[in-house]
Amino acid sequence: MKNEIYVGVDVSKGALDVVIRPTGEYYAVANDEEGIDHIRRHLLEIRPKLVVMEATGGYERGLSIALAVAGLAVAVVNPRRVRNFAKALDTHAKTDRVDAGVIAHFAENLKPEARGVPEEEAREMDALTTRRQQLVDMRTAEKNRLGVALRSQKAGIQEHIRYLDQQIGGIEEELEAVIAKNPVWQVRDDLLRSVPAVGPRTSGMLIARVPELGQLTSKKIAALIGVAPHPRDSGIYKGQRRIWGGRADVRTAMYMATISAVRCNPVIKAHYQQLRARGKLPKVALVACMRKLLIILNAMVKANLHWQVFPEPQQT
Repeated sequence: MKNEIYVGVDVSKGALDVVIRPTGEYYAVANDEEGIDHIRRHLLEIRPKLVVMEATGGYERGLSIALAVAGLAVAVVNPRRVRNFAKALDTHAKTDRVDAGVIAHFAENLKPEARGVPEEEAREMDALTTRRQQLVDMRTAEKNRLGVALRSQKAGIQEHIRYLDQQIGGIEEELEAVIAKNPVWQVRDDLLRSVPAVGPRTSGMLIARVPELGQLTSKKIAALIGVAPHPRDSGIYKGQRRIWGGRADVRTAMYMATISAVRCNPVIKAHYQQLRARGKLPKVALVACMRKLLIILNAMVKANLHWQVFPEPQQT
């Protein structure tokens, strides 16, 4: 899209070199608290679509955390990806300004996922979340089998369910530890869990699976997760609107959170009661509340505001 701004930052122990595309603006500051604050304030003014920097053994953490906490989209990428991109551009010059320019060009063209953390940490989070979902699916299957199993089989199934419970508990502890040791994720987790009915499982799923949260409009985030109703019309036939597609694991987590929210979250509870009073079926009302809860969370992350001070969001 036109007028979108992309920023590349070349990080070293002592300096931060910044190039902004498409304007080509360049400046350099010290890699210290004052320099990081200067970049943060400047980027908050111009609101870039994406800020990209390379993982440099920890020298990037101060800046990436400051920008991510400020609500900016930040990607910390493997340096090898940028080097390969530079080779494809036939760029052989090697200065801090050139490197920052290549990173900005990389951001503009490849648009890596914005997570604010190194890709290795993001992959660890994804792997743990995926494994937890696999174990939950296995446990659900075993519980379903338990109801129809022969008496001689039930003890073995129950033992397997207990084993899966232990494995899931261990994975959840690992997920909480991974979030706790990362300042970006810790801030995001604190913000999400300030919402009544959003607990550690839902928060962890959103952090791991929806790095786009806070970066998209309410309509786009609803479509991304698969909670936007789609028409099923053909000619004069008008079918019932249904949700489909999107990220099923996130949708499942949001659905469970919504069931709790209609009891303990005043905004979602009131919305559910209004929909039921208008004759909506319980499941239809729950899906609408799930979409509303997701939109609220998206707006909160975008504004970097906790629930206690968050106004009612406007649909966009």
